[in-house]
Amino acid sequence: MTTVKIDLTRMVTESRNPASQDIDTLSTLDMLAVINNEDKKVAIAVEQVLPEIAQVVDAVAAAFQQGGRLIYTGAGTSGRLGILDASECPPTFGTKAEQVVGLIAGGHTAILRAVENAEDNQVLGKSDLTALNFTDKDVLVGIAASGRTPYVLGAMTYAKEIGATTACISCNPHSPMTELADVSITPVVGPEVVTGSSRMKAGTAQKLVLNMLTTGAMIRSGKVYGNLMVDVEATNAKLVERQKRIVIEATDCTREQAEIALHACEGHCKTAIVMILTNSNADEASQLLAQHRGFTRDAINAKA
Repeated sequence: MTTVKIDLTRMVTESRNPASQDIDTLSTLDMLAVINNEDKKVAIAVEQVLPEIAQVVDAVAAAFQQGGRLIYTGAGTSGRLGILDASECPPTFGTKAEQVVGLIAGGHTAILRAVENAEDNQVLGKSDLTALNFTDKDVLVGIAASGRTPYVLGAMTYAKEIGATTACISCNPHSPMTELADVSITPVVGPEVVTGSSRMKAGTAQKLVLNMLTTGAMIRSGKVYGNLMVDVEATNAKLVERQKRIVIEATDCTREQAEIALHACEGHCKTAIVMILTNSNADEASQLLAQHRGFTRDAINAKA
């Protein structure tokens, strides 16, 4: 295991926030106002790195087209956020579970509680990646507020060695991760309200970026029509109802027409929409979508 010397005094996320130095003396409402005012800075920080986020979105979308995957790697809060984002892709966009994967230092146990020293192990970062049969067709995104977590650096180093695209999300500029990544996404949110508690502003910034990465890549992959999640899987009663609502919104059809179309195509929103808007049957709509790489709008326009 490689030991990395860390100088916390040089890290923005570890510095002391003057706005909250006396937060323990405030009323509850005033205390929350301080937190809220600091949180307002997060979206502005993310706005500053939109060009870098766009680069990664395009790289991930290109990887998906070639059968590649998006792999997140992180420790603690950062690792959990990656797993959260990855786990939401199959129900939201109808993807396979292996298309977006989150790795966390310490494995499954670390999702619920800290695993001692796991984040300090560079070799573990590499081995967890190789266990996924990671290839140069995949995209690796390292997540760490500090920008220097050894577990993440181990994974990123290996990904670079085999020629894969690497990106990172951190909140400290000029960190080892930013120097290693092909694309560095660094929203500088400033010091935390509670010094060093990077689950707060830094964690929020990371979540906003992760939302953009997967949502943007899925839109670029034809998983969204207008602003409707047309590949949503109906795994419960709420989602069955959502599917019907999506078809109605997309086609301006009646509820009965939506139900008939969804039944005919075995609950696939995208196919039902194409069926209704092109006056096709389920097989014809499915073929149209296949011919246009799953892009609903292109399939509809082709029949117009």
